[in-house]
Amino acid sequence: MKISQASRVSGVSARSLRHYEDEGLIVPGRGSNGFRDYCQSTVDRVLVIRSLLESGLPVRLIREVLPSLTDGPDVVGTEMACAEFLHEVQSYRDRLAARIAVLSDQQAALDAYLREARRTGL
Repeated sequence: MKISQASRVSGVSARSLRHYEDEGLIVPGRGSNGFRDYCQSTVDRVLVIRSLLESGLPVRLIREVLPSLTDGPDVVGTEMACAEFLHEVQSYRDRLAARIAVLSDQQAALDAYLREARRTGL
């Protein structure tokens, strides 16, 4: 299928599909006219990529683990890649939780400031 149809089927913009290709996440075929040709397995891979990106994972991590997620369990080093990936995801999640805690503290400080400002009529 052409990029416009792949975009429609996957719900990912044509621009994003080109970006995924530039990042080495997908490799669509090429027709004799040079146009990209997306097969269903590539579209399925795009859906996995999109899901991982929406989770906030960086492209670097996705690139590393994607073969084991989409190419099946026969990929050499799958168990090792999955263990490393899960470790990276846990680390990413922990950093995110720390950032959320800092933002929550900042929000509480601003709330306290606003309460005091309103109380004193500033």
